[in-house]
Amino acid sequence: MAAITPVLFSLFLILAGFSYQEGATALGINYGQVANNLPSPNQVVSLLNFLKISKAKIYDTNPQVLTAFSNTGIDLIVTLENELLWTMADPEQAIQWVSTHIKPYVPSTKISGILIGNEIFTNGDPTLMANLVPAMVGIRNALARLDLASSIWVSTDHSLAVLGSSYPPSSGFFRQDLVGLMTPLLEFLAATNAPFWINAYPYFAYKDDPSRISLEYALFEPNPGMYDPYTKIFYDNMLYAQVDAAIFALSKLGFGGLEVRVSETGWPSKGDQNEAGATLQNAQTYNRNLLQRQLHNEGTPLKPKQRLEIYLFALFNENLKPGPTSERNYGIYQPDGTMAYNVGLTSLETSSAASASSDALASNATKVRCEIGSLGFWIAALLLCLQVMMRRQF
Repeated sequence: MAAITPVLFSLFLILAGFSYQEGATALGINYGQVANNLPSPNQVVSLLNFLKISKAKIYDTNPQVLTAFSNTGIDLIVTLENELLWTMADPEQAIQWVSTHIKPYVPSTKISGILIGNEIFTNGDPTLMANLVPAMVGIRNALARLDLASSIWVSTDHSLAVLGSSYPPSSGFFRQDLVGLMTPLLEFLAATNAPFWINAYPYFAYKDDPSRISLEYALFEPNPGMYDPYTKIFYDNMLYAQVDAAIFALSKLGFGGLEVRVSETGWPSKGDQNEAGATLQNAQTYNRNLLQRQLHNEGTPLKPKQRLEIYLFALFNENLKPGPTSERNYGIYQPDGTMAYNVGLTSLETSSAASASSDALASNATKVRCEIGSLGFWIAALLLCLQVMMRRQF
């Protein structure tokens, strides 16, 4: 497969603008790179800027990505990979890592946080589990020595499987075998004012039990919802219920003041035969509705006044990810820069701007008419570009 050229990618962005005029400034995005056909980091930055997405998360500290994000204003969360974690309790190793992978890029690249590992407490490796908190302390101390601790937090993300129960939300608690490990981690987060991150996927719950779980409830679609029988709090979607279960679990260990954020959530657009619900329509519905909630700055029913911070998984389909077909089909974009499906930011912008002045609405309408009028030109330009590329190839 030929790599996408910068000119062609730019044309895709221009054409995509007819659906993405304002973008999702409220929503973060996971920029995974387990693929061999993705656009360059500079092209990815162009895409994020075009969509007005101002927050991103990556799963390493790729220097090309960190350089590309320089002077963009995009808030970036980076990750220390699992295989490096065990060495970070050594202060010299930690200072060397921060000096090499973080300090050269800030403040030009707006690195706001470092996640230490990925879902460590549920990966089954006791050595990694035992070394997680020492590694977090080591990186935090290294940041402090380099005068970076005030602007960069240190945390880690968790699978929802760290909970022994999540239904109803008020019954949420941490697994007993993890409490001894979880408590010092929570003490670290509280002492450093860092958030608690979870990867929450209503898709997994639906896939595992589609006969009992309402698809509409999982997708943020209209549904009867449920009342927590103990708190009488009403839930109209599963994601918020999952987050509140984590908040209740934290409270039961004495850490109810920690902010819970969602490091990953999403829905696959394609799956294997036994992966119920993994369809393009469901992926589009879930992410469209999630975006609408984010644009309204919603909190969960337990904490309605605290906006829930969410990072959507993922920006691109990643063709080298192992596992079932769904793992390679979470992206809202294809690697060539075309949309896997339209999450409907234009319609969201329209609804959120309903209270704007008539002058502003008229101005926007004029802008859209002008853009649509030029659509034919850009289509012609795109076809010409494709024709030139085909001639060069053959």
